[in-house]
Amino acid sequence: MSVTQKSIKAIIFTSFSAFLTTGFSSNEPFASSQWLAIDNFEQTSLQGWTKADTQNDTKPFIKNPQVTELREEASSSNNQYMIKKPAKDGLVGNRKALTYKALPATVNVGEIYTFYTRINVEYFPNNHAFGISNQDPKSIEKLGYDAFEPTLRITDKAESSGLKNDGALMVKVDNGYSNVQNFAKHRSAKPLEVGRWYDIWYVVNNKAVAKAGQNYDVYVKGGEFDKQTLVFKNAQFRKKRELPLIYFLANSNTGSYKKPYGNGGLKYDDLYMVKGVNLTTPR
Repeated sequence: MSVTQKSIKAIIFTSFSAFLTTGFSSNEPFASSQWLAIDNFEQTSLQGWTKADTQNDTKPFIKNPQVTELREEASSSNNQYMIKKPAKDGLVGNRKALTYKALPATVNVGEIYTFYTRINVEYFPNNHAFGISNQDPKSIEKLGYDAFEPTLRITDKAESSGLKNDGALMVKVDNGYSNVQNFAKHRSAKPLEVGRWYDIWYVVNNKAVAKAGQNYDVYVKGGEFDKQTLVFKNAQFRKKRELPLIYFLANSNTGSYKKPYGNGGLKYDDLYMVKGVNLTTPR
């Protein structure tokens, strides 16, 4: 657990004493709107996605080193998903492997939307982040991580301070990142299990800061959470720009050539969004 995680632990557990199990906690009503598909990856090629390796320090230099492609599950489910890796195994130095796609609807300032994503860790070590951006393509590629607003992170890398992350799902807080929590057991959530699919709902509040917005709540089903469970409330937008949210963004990073993190991939499937608070599962 990082210093940031320790510093907020007492506050989190005090604030969340009422949320020890799954439950709908917002005062906002459930939305009756239909889920909009960002992508379910059931097509012959990735459509509408842009890949950009904006800090490519690979040695020897390899142009466009990130691996972002459709794959089919080995099981008989005939399910396709998108795998994202910063580079093929054994190649290091791709520091910002960006992949982004325009949302099917704009989340205007003042609006609340629920986003749904399924993820599956290919293997550790790795370093991944995904979420929603209010920047255009040119700015996304210029800003990298700072193009994010709501952000979810998966990594087991060591930070520059020497503290090592453990592979649990993380969210953005004002002074860094925090692991999501298992409030029923009064501890951080466990590391994500390799090869297991997790369902994630993140309720994104794009109201102004002055109206208690620029934050998001996260629910998870999978692994230690056998039913949909609130795992973090009031995670913070990265920059709080108070602008319309317009892109889904994913980033991964091999680490530097001298200090690589690892090239473990993250599988994505069933990316959806819906206006309002909606904790159902898209069909």
